Amino acid sequence: MNWMQKEFDFEAGAIINFNKPVGKSSFWVVKKVRNLVNTKVGHAGTLDPFAEGVLLICTGKATKQVTKLMDQTKEYIGEIELGIETDTDDRTGKIIKTQQVPELDQKKIEQICEDFVGDIYQIPPMFSAKKMKGRRLYQIARKGMVVDREPKPVHIENIDVMSFNSPIVKIGVSCSKGTYIRALARDIGQKIGCGGHLRSLIRTKVGEYKITDSITLNQFEQFLGLGDESKSAQGE
Repeated sequence: MNWMQKEFDFEAGAIINFNKPVGKSSFWVVKKVRNLVNTKVGHAGTLDPFAEGVLLICTGKATKQVTKLMDQTKEYIGEIELGIETDTDDRTGKIIKTQQVPELDQKKIEQICEDFVGDIYQIPPMFSAKKMKGRRLYQIARKGMVVDREPKPVHIENIDVMSFNSPIVKIGVSCSKGTYIRALARDIGQKIGCGGHLRSLIRTKVGEYKITDSITLNQFEQFLGLGDESKSAQGE
């Protein structure tokens, strides 16, 4: 898609395929876009700040499509670091346990990953936005507490073990909404017997929206005619 050759009425509604950068929250992107287009803005599926990739932003009347877009199948590429568990199940958390990584090969990991394909139940990470008795889990976790969480059903269409260079397993995942790739990394590590956490994550596709067609915030600003003057906004 050549964005420079398109015109949009953002209040009437547009769906924009952004490539969210590492280190920024999904809400940060929403806020930036809202300030640029001066109308209602929402996103169709949160990405954690440490993750990057496809983040669909809906403007104006297109915000009514958020729920439909969130229901679409999502695809990810993630790296699992075996042998280290964290309290967030990803690289941003505090290390809570380390174990020696056993002798493994890619075929063995592929066999283990097969157990997670299909309809499965996941226990949401403590550092997540899931609500329990009116409170977000991360609010409870920030007070140093761990509570029992009810397993949630999700569907994993496919797990492709792309490479294994101990202790790093690189996987491609196709899954339903509500799937925590962090929890998947944690559970695969536990199944292997040494624990693990998600070291990196890229969302490559949401429905028919691909990362190869996504744009950066800076490209969007240029599309709006703001050019280089707004580059500093990305560092705020």
